[in-house]
Amino acid sequence: MNVAASINALMRIPKTFAGQRILIVDDEPRFRNAYRELLAGAGRTIEECGTGAEAIQRLAGADIDVVVLDLKLPDIGGSQIMEWMARNFISTAVIVFSADRAIDSAIHALRQGAFEFVRKHSAPSELIESVDRALRRRRMEQEHAAMAGQLEQSESLHRFLVEQSPDLIYSLDETGHFIFLNQRVETLLGYRREELLGRHYSVIVHEGDIEQARYAFNERRISERATKNFEVRLKAKPTDAHSGEPRLVVVILSSQGVYAPEKSASPAFYMGTSGVARDITERKRIEETIAFQAFHDLLTGLPNRTLFTDRLELALTQAKRRHQRVGVMFLDIDRFKLINDTYGHPAGDKLLKDFALRTRNCLRSGDTLARQGGDEFTVLLPDIGGHDDASLIARKMLNALKQPFTVADQDFTATVSIGIAMFPEDGVTPEELIRNADIAMYQTKAQGKNGYLEFNPAMNTTHVERLSLENDLRLAIKQGDQFELHYQPQISLSRRRVVGLEALIRWNHPTQGLISPDSFIPLAEETGMIVAISDWVLQTGCAQLAKLQRQGFTDLKLGINLSPREFERSDLFKRITGPMGEHGLPPESLEIEITESLLMKDAETVIAKVRQLRRAGIRISIDDFGTRYSSLNYLRRFSVNSIKVDQSFVRDLSSAHGSGAIVHAIMGLAQSFDLGVLAEGVETPAQLKALADLGCDQMQGYHFSHPLPVGRLEEFLTASPVF
Repeated sequence: MNVAASINALMRIPKTFAGQRILIVDDEPRFRNAYRELLAGAGRTIEECGTGAEAIQRLAGADIDVVVLDLKLPDIGGSQIMEWMARNFISTAVIVFSADRAIDSAIHALRQGAFEFVRKHSAPSELIESVDRALRRRRMEQEHAAMAGQLEQSESLHRFLVEQSPDLIYSLDETGHFIFLNQRVETLLGYRREELLGRHYSVIVHEGDIEQARYAFNERRISERATKNFEVRLKAKPTDAHSGEPRLVVVILSSQGVYAPEKSASPAFYMGTSGVARDITERKRIEETIAFQAFHDLLTGLPNRTLFTDRLELALTQAKRRHQRVGVMFLDIDRFKLINDTYGHPAGDKLLKDFALRTRNCLRSGDTLARQGGDEFTVLLPDIGGHDDASLIARKMLNALKQPFTVADQDFTATVSIGIAMFPEDGVTPEELIRNADIAMYQTKAQGKNGYLEFNPAMNTTHVERLSLENDLRLAIKQGDQFELHYQPQISLSRRRVVGLEALIRWNHPTQGLISPDSFIPLAEETGMIVAISDWVLQTGCAQLAKLQRQGFTDLKLGINLSPREFERSDLFKRITGPMGEHGLPPESLEIEITESLLMKDAETVIAKVRQLRRAGIRISIDDFGTRYSSLNYLRRFSVNSIKVDQSFVRDLSSAHGSGAIVHAIMGLAQSFDLGVLAEGVETPAQLKALADLGCDQMQGYHFSHPLPVGRLEEFLTASPVF
């Protein structure tokens, strides 16, 4: 049969096959039903199995085209089923569809022969497309098998198969020079066969692989002892003399010796080597991608926690042997949550990538910047001179961050809090160094952020105490019975009586006694527990004010301090108005106190929320007014009801260089904006008189009353004090 006849035989091969059989193997009936509906189609027969034993029994029939296989089965695992299929030469295409997120599981499944690995949390379209691809390949394999059945009887058709093979097939003489190559060499490496015939195999082997590859290309053994699946890199033909390094193709090579027919008693004569090379470049790329993802952060491309720890362990081993020092830095971006909450996570992701790039440029070539997660990063500084060198790098980072980032078309100056730990002074294991650098970073945040601190043992004690206090605070919030509100009366001189109350939270710690808010509110703000505490204050304060109003104190207003973090939340209005409505309080009986610094923080968002509260009738007061810079324009736009003169100004009224002029200016400012004024911290008759002379009517302070628990407050109000 000639080649033309062979082609005619190919034309007679049927191009369609009856039906397509898909087997779904999963122990969850609801998943099987969902997959059945997802994969249903014309000409498809879909079957199901709930156990591995059932799957093996059905696959033994060898008529299933594609099996969708879960790795986790109640009796026999998916990996064991694939091993059984390999041993029994079952050619069914396997798509592993598993909830297992481990990278190793995906790599293992692909190496066992799985066609594709799809995770259950992926989009449904991924499974549909994987099955379609597997069915197409199955159809091609069936057609190829049909062709092989018709062509195997003919030597010319055998050559046709060799020429059409997707693998590179070659023969070498006994000196390693090519004497045959199929046409696959042209598409795989870009060479015409004539260019390589007569040349040594080394011209297409990567220089780094020649030494190991020479055994495979000079193989003399045959049968089971011959080379199988040897991985080697081949060089493609350069497309341009100035194109630099040639394109590399990764192949797996199988080869064996070729011998002349034996003659009587004479030994077989070695003629050369023949082999088959299969292109696995794409598979290697996928494996490398999976391996990269296992050890790198996908957003920034930086090493992740696992790779950082490995590199730190290696650096410490070398440092111990060479008597060197190693530095570890822990970085946390300040106010990062504000970006996510204000502009969304895509803007936050861009900031993280830009931050990583700018920070990396501050390091030496041998240093490692890694992302721990969220907005936390770590830095490895191997072979460093000492604390001074680490501090120099920290200052370089802080200086580089002075240039604003562009976030959602806005300038945003990102600051960072840095902690530094050194080997061997601050720890000898990766865990100790990372933990102590983390502790130092938290101390940096506690001291105002945007800076760095070096670890010292005293920080560890402080950190342990802080963690203990944090755990106690969480428990207190959960139990709800350790907090209590004290109320400081607010006095009107013109009306000569109490007109308002400021609610002040106290924590009645089971072992430490009464704790003031200065000791735990900053911790609550940092950890996010402030929301639960504020909810408790609002609910308790509204309930107690409602009770006082039922007792006849109907014209009292209640002042409640809110953290600036509250204004980062979208549910602020609902959380304030909810308790008021529940206890039947009129809106004007509640006064929300905000800090002056809030005026400068994301003002447009804050203004919108303040205006929403004002439209509902709730009063707004600015606490500690005058202690920070704020624009008069902001004061006008915020539409507040009153301002509170900080007690530091009240305290200095009687000094030689007193603050009378400042208070006088504040009074004039308030009058211009038609705002009420309340002076805090009035402790002496002299202070009272000075404020009265300046025109201040409302005051609070120890001169009138200390903050009182609710029981003593009721006694105080019932006594009807006159001022």
